[in-house]
Amino acid sequence: MSALSERPANPVVGETVPHESAALHVTGRALYTDDLVARTRDLLHGYPVQAPHAHARVTRLDTAPALAVPGVVRVLTAEDVPGVNDAGIKHDEPLFPSEVMYFGHAVCWVLGETLEAARLGALAVEVDYEPLPSVVTVREAIEAGSFQGAQPTMERGDVEAGLARAEHVFSGEFEFAGQEHFYLETHASIAQVDENGQVFVQSSTQHPTETQDIVAHVLGLHAHEVTVQCLRMGGGFGGKEMQPHGYAAVAALGATLTGRPVRVRLNRTQDITMTGKRHGFHATWRVGFDAEGRLQALDATLTSDGGWSLDLSEPVLARALCHIDNAYWIPDVRVNGRISKTNKTSQTAFRGFGGPQGMLVLEDILGRCAPLLGIDPADLRRRNFYTEGQATPYGQPVRHPDRAVAAWDQVVQTGDVDSRRREIAAFNAAHQHTKRALAITPVKFGISFNLTAFNQAGALVHVYKDGSVLINHGGTEMGQGLHTKMLQVAATTLGVPLHFVRLAPTRTDKVPNTSATAASSGADLNGGAVKNACEQIRERLAQVAGGRLGVPPADVRFEGGRVRGLAHDTDEIRWADLVTQAYFQRVQLWAAGFYRTEGLHWDSTVFRGEPFKYFAYGVAAAEVEVDGFTGAYRTRRVDIVHDVGDSLSPLVDLGQIEGGFVQGAGWLTLEDLRWDESDRPTRGRLATQAASTYKLPSFSEMPEEFNVALLEKAHEEGAVYGSKAVGEPPLMLAFSVREALRQAAAAFGPPGTSVDLASPATPEAVFWAVEQARARAAEHGHVAEGFPGMVPPQPNGDVPRYHPRSERPPAEQHALSAEV
Repeated sequence: MSALSERPANPVVGETVPHESAALHVTGRALYTDDLVARTRDLLHGYPVQAPHAHARVTRLDTAPALAVPGVVRVLTAEDVPGVNDAGIKHDEPLFPSEVMYFGHAVCWVLGETLEAARLGALAVEVDYEPLPSVVTVREAIEAGSFQGAQPTMERGDVEAGLARAEHVFSGEFEFAGQEHFYLETHASIAQVDENGQVFVQSSTQHPTETQDIVAHVLGLHAHEVTVQCLRMGGGFGGKEMQPHGYAAVAALGATLTGRPVRVRLNRTQDITMTGKRHGFHATWRVGFDAEGRLQALDATLTSDGGWSLDLSEPVLARALCHIDNAYWIPDVRVNGRISKTNKTSQTAFRGFGGPQGMLVLEDILGRCAPLLGIDPADLRRRNFYTEGQATPYGQPVRHPDRAVAAWDQVVQTGDVDSRRREIAAFNAAHQHTKRALAITPVKFGISFNLTAFNQAGALVHVYKDGSVLINHGGTEMGQGLHTKMLQVAATTLGVPLHFVRLAPTRTDKVPNTSATAASSGADLNGGAVKNACEQIRERLAQVAGGRLGVPPADVRFEGGRVRGLAHDTDEIRWADLVTQAYFQRVQLWAAGFYRTEGLHWDSTVFRGEPFKYFAYGVAAAEVEVDGFTGAYRTRRVDIVHDVGDSLSPLVDLGQIEGGFVQGAGWLTLEDLRWDESDRPTRGRLATQAASTYKLPSFSEMPEEFNVALLEKAHEEGAVYGSKAVGEPPLMLAFSVREALRQAAAAFGPPGTSVDLASPATPEAVFWAVEQARARAAEHGHVAEGFPGMVPPQPNGDVPRYHPRSERPPAEQHALSAEV
């Protein structure tokens, strides 16, 4: 067992403790960035001037009328930028654009004494536009050849040979939507400048260092002249990894020019219309199975909806390609990827970071093909699992594939799946207009940043003379419990009670050059750094304790706030007394810790390597009931077994699993982003701008019975205290709900019915899937009481096309071109 993963006796990690800020959250005393407004004197408020076109050239910008509005102090434009007029890392995101790239794009910002003054000033700004042709949908982008960024290919084996030897070959098309983050706290920044010109920015950001970098280059400053702090976030989900930088830069620019603190906080409508979302995708595919239903080959092209700029679209696409296999072995694979450029918000990171999109493509393929193969969907999935010794299409060995099997078997057993499926069959036979179904799906998710350089972290730990401990690390807290885990890691490493340890807000002048709190790696990276810093201090204190106890330093043990020798009959020293003694002996009582994930390598030019430290596994079984008249449904029961290694904080991990699952179910079944695709002047406008039109999961969508268990005996060697990441992988467990809905809809038809189910699978989409099944029933002479004359839409190209051996065209006629 490695030193990093080994746990001491009676560790604080693994204890069930509440979130470190839980009491503050529920009493309203937790401070978020915008709460600092009341504590900041002479503050100015920023308000954007948003363009009413999806694509247009700014021909005239007159700010004089705004300056005549009472309370307006200044209008920020491109001419005010002393550095680089760009808010992105790819230099393709002008902070003050001369060409509007999406409906709602901010062309300038008004600063006012009050928010209302700034709003009125924004209305007074006069802007003339020259409308330009726009591309709104992925299909339009494909037809127009509107792409941006790299177009990678992941390939293993000979796909054409694999398809040729397959007993069954299917082809199809699939398009699915993105997702709005809808964090409770919208984007917010407060910037001020001190007497020495030091810029201090309070920002709701997942990536303080990158916010610091962007603010510095907009202002023409060096990084050491800008400090960024993140108190905590009211949700992030990836939406605050790249997107906060421009708003922080606007606030910092305003503060620099006016000498007064400036606040930029988006209201909900602004946040939804101005910030990026999860990438929607379009996929075309061919897949081959042998006679037993084992996957033989997959040939696919994935096209993501990148929006108007690259943002993080390239790594999102890379992770989608790397996760298209999910938990399944496919001997021959070729997957092409490309990023469409559309006149929408710049789509960005979202929990799972492309992994869910890639995995959804194959899960949809299996769900659609299983009935056509005459194989139960659960059996089809289970027989295609990875086994020991196999590797992913990009060449990484799949370690611990038995954990997916163990989780699957545990769900089947504890969820009483077999007997419930018999009950469901009996229910469906007795109910013509209501059907139930149970689906079970796995998850295999790689943990680490694809870009190897990001897999590093730092921490600063102080031990004060009275024995109290203060830690600071590079990760940010957005409700996910990272700070709670770091407190437990520090307490365990130092051998002190949890209440001895306190945590300071994340700041770039305390821990520099941090990576984003993303990729589910926050606890792995920062936990390793915190542990390293604490170990340095503990080793120094062991020298002092050894001299006092008369034992070798290696035999000193720290536990529960007391220090003793290895033998239990030795004297004990109170932690606080030892720290005081060390201080008087002039022993250093603070340390800077560092951690880098070992064993990673990745070549993005050939899409080969081992980019992930390990894989997290999970399995979910979901049971749903569908009303055949309306498509309305309810989730009756969900059973989950998830692999988090040896949990650092079980209560936090359970909350992450539950929350991730529900958020995934929202993406797949409820949350329907709609842009105006017409040729009207409002083309490109986001129609779903509020919770009234964009449906989020609520209590009514929660499973009526929700059982979550952590996989036991799942120690992860080489990770901090044997734990595994938990932030993103549970989101994909929600595939089980979507597949259950598909099976329930198909139950309205004869056996072997394959239905096309749109994503999100809203009640409307489920209704049309039910109508497909009823149409099949009518074709086969079964009773099908639906709605005669209603023609369902075919958003995904109907059921998969089957290509029997005798009718298969030459292989070259099937090849999917990146130009299609």
